[in-house]
Amino acid sequence: MCGRYAATLPPEMMVELFNLLNQIDFPPRYNIAPTQPIAVIWEQSGRRTIQLVRWGFVPGWVKDPRAFSLLINARAETMAEKPSFRDAVRNARCIVPASGYYEWMKGKDGVRQPYYITMADDSPMVFAGLYSTWSGPDGEEVDTACIVTVEPNLEISSIYDRMPAMLQGEAVDLWLNTREIDTRAATQLALPLPPGSLKYHPVGKAVGRTDADGPELIRPLTEAKLAAEEVKPVKPRKVVGGGGQLDLF
Repeated sequence: MCGRYAATLPPEMMVELFNLLNQIDFPPRYNIAPTQPIAVIWEQSGRRTIQLVRWGFVPGWVKDPRAFSLLINARAETMAEKPSFRDAVRNARCIVPASGYYEWMKGKDGVRQPYYITMADDSPMVFAGLYSTWSGPDGEEVDTACIVTVEPNLEISSIYDRMPAMLQGEAVDLWLNTREIDTRAATQLALPLPPGSLKYHPVGKAVGRTDADGPELIRPLTEAKLAAEEVKPVKPRKVVGGGGQLDLF
């Protein structure tokens, strides 16, 4: 699952990093939640642009989005087979730039502790995503997107049984190239990162509120605060699990 993330890259850095034809003013966000606007990048006819869409995928064939449960994640292992996603896997792939994301670990006592996860070298994250444009009967259009997830790598298996599919290097260009990269090849790009690629630290539980935002949300908890929240250090497990599909909101 990926249900909360942060995106703090300056707009001009996004343009340079991803070779974009446009720029949008998107303020730093430290707690992006489902149904909120997210910045995604797609490529059409070789032209790469950044757009604001709603987080929560709605397939184009849906008659009434109000009666359809929005999908925030798509499992990489089955997305090419699911009616909701299979057309997007072939024709509407995007990337979702991020600075880091949050995941909650459930302790033996049932208490859930949030962790903030980033690249080990603090470089930007690039989530694999899918997008869709829903057209209404009166001509209105709504762009939506979801984040592709995979089984966790060694580090994240300590916390949760899914993680976002993150693209690096040439994989970013291949994922966006829907003209030449077909469904099978694209699916093979969505893989867990190698061990050692990520780092994480516990953060305060304020991130659980959708109205909370600001850099204080990603600050590590002190040892004293950790003790107060009864959190124990986690150790990576060697066995990773599959987890359940989809997370609705």
